[in-house]
Amino acid sequence: MAKGNINVSVENIFPLIKKFLYSDHEIFLRELISNATDATLKLEHLVRIGEAKIETGQPKIEVKINKEDNTLHIIDEGVGMTQDEVKKYINEVAFSGAEEFLEKYKDSDAKETGIIGHFGLGFYSAFMVANKVEIFTKSWKDEPAAHWTCEGTTEFSLEESDRTTRGTEIVLHINDDEKEFLEDARINELLVKYNKFMPVPIKFGTKEKELPLPDDAKEDEKPKKVTVDNIINNPDPAWTKQPTELEEKDYNEFYRELYPTQFEEPLFHIHLNVDYPFNLTGILYFPKLSNDMAMQKDKIQLYQNQVFVTDNVEGIVPEFLTMLKGVIDSPDIPLNVSRSYLQADGAVKKISSYITRKVADKLKSLFNNSREDFEKKWNDIKVVIEYGMLTEDKFFEKAQKFNLFPTVDDTYLTYEELEEKIKANQTDKDDKLVVLYASNKEAQHGAIKSAKDKGYEVLLLDSPIVSHLIQKIESEKENKVSFVRVDSDHIDNLIKKDEEQVSKLNDEEKEKLKESFETVVPKEKYTVQVEALASDSAPVMITQPEFMRRMKEMQQSGGGGGMFGMGNMPEMYNLVVNANHPLASQILSADQKESSEKMIKQSLDLALLSQGMLKGEALTNFVNANFDKLQNS
Repeated sequence: MAKGNINVSVENIFPLIKKFLYSDHEIFLRELISNATDATLKLEHLVRIGEAKIETGQPKIEVKINKEDNTLHIIDEGVGMTQDEVKKYINEVAFSGAEEFLEKYKDSDAKETGIIGHFGLGFYSAFMVANKVEIFTKSWKDEPAAHWTCEGTTEFSLEESDRTTRGTEIVLHINDDEKEFLEDARINELLVKYNKFMPVPIKFGTKEKELPLPDDAKEDEKPKKVTVDNIINNPDPAWTKQPTELEEKDYNEFYRELYPTQFEEPLFHIHLNVDYPFNLTGILYFPKLSNDMAMQKDKIQLYQNQVFVTDNVEGIVPEFLTMLKGVIDSPDIPLNVSRSYLQADGAVKKISSYITRKVADKLKSLFNNSREDFEKKWNDIKVVIEYGMLTEDKFFEKAQKFNLFPTVDDTYLTYEELEEKIKANQTDKDDKLVVLYASNKEAQHGAIKSAKDKGYEVLLLDSPIVSHLIQKIESEKENKVSFVRVDSDHIDNLIKKDEEQVSKLNDEEKEKLKESFETVVPKEKYTVQVEALASDSAPVMITQPEFMRRMKEMQQSGGGGGMFGMGNMPEMYNLVVNANHPLASQILSADQKESSEKMIKQSLDLALLSQGMLKGEALTNFVNANFDKLQNS
């Protein structure tokens, strides 16, 4: 039996491994199964190129728990190791067996074997949970088997083993404070989490399976049950195939496999497949999204050669696409590094840019090929598109072709179509295009009707980030267009034309009327404006200036308004009094102050009621007063 010291540069490598190698101790299982997968894929490659003339059958990896011995076993049927290889690959930490293998066979198709080879110290993660690790291994070459033992120090023992089958068995003697890793449920959870799509079948125990009944079975005959291996993974997931091999049902089935608790079908998918200038495969799905931009429970999963790495893909996937679901698999994305490193990494930037382009191309294709279907899905996908337009300039440019502006009449227009449709009627006296929009058809019904009566088009923009988006569009269009919410002013003021209404009241009367209103309405909430409007327009209206309301909305949804300090400002409204309405003259000619104040109060209540702003005690009093009137009439 040979004994020796592991070739490491520091004596305390094992305490460092236990404490700092990975923040989550559970990662050890991912690493050891990754190594077992490498060993299996190596052997298959050697057989394929004729170097190993052996029958491999259908190799699998097995995970077993022995609660009596407090051990966890990971067993593969791969290349195995000779004693010399154990010394080299296990004792000399600086070497990575998979990386050296790739180098040795660089002129063959070894790179196509899917060897993981990026986990470096992976094997030593076993010592995070074990106080003793054993390796029983037999090489595919005709050499004796080896048995390596280490108890978490830099000392090891290496001797011949009586193992007769090819492959490697890792035995972990689990620490007392890591006993969770001897529980079937915990190990099954980790296998499903990290190894669900590994390219080699992984066995964990057995299960019963019902055999189908024969065609001539009796009516009451029950199916027979057989015990079969419990294979926890799908070695051949959809993203590893070519798009030409898959149908729509295959993509939907894979979506359910990824997210078993999702009951709704995805809206559509995007298949990623590129091998230059980087390697990346994957499938992204557009799910139905809620309008509140709530964090999605099921996120995009990042894999490296079918090994799960993380579902925190910030820095790799553009931020606006983190609302999607699916899988990205790339050997070119560095692991276990900081977000700042990811953001600066050249390959990651290219990957992020590629994904953005592919998503934009897919959306444009869907729009061009089936606009009607695209419009039906608009409310479920608009948040992603609008967020992308806000955060990615390149996406903003591409999205101009398929970003839609819904109208209150349930039609959909691109910006180009919108501009063409409204420019004749909705260009103001300064030659600026004015786009009118509502955020709530019910609440803003009166203002929408006034605009429609004038022949104006009114959009329905109700996403949580619309204030940010229209601000960006206005800026991109160099202030040649202005978006104005339809209830932010009287309709005659929204699109200023050259013609002006003549006031029935002179300046002195208008000032007196204004003062009368200011004695009744709270100054801290309302700014009174007396204006000459059409005599059939409402006598009193409540509006909120577009700029102030937009800044508040932007601040509340993150961003813009905060810099102006408007996010925390109290709500301020304009109270517009129509000088040409008969009520204005009645208020002015009232004999008693009490009568004019009563008319002002009632007109304010009605204006508030029309905006859905009459609430609480004021609403109760208004309802009771009107019931009293009804009773006494």
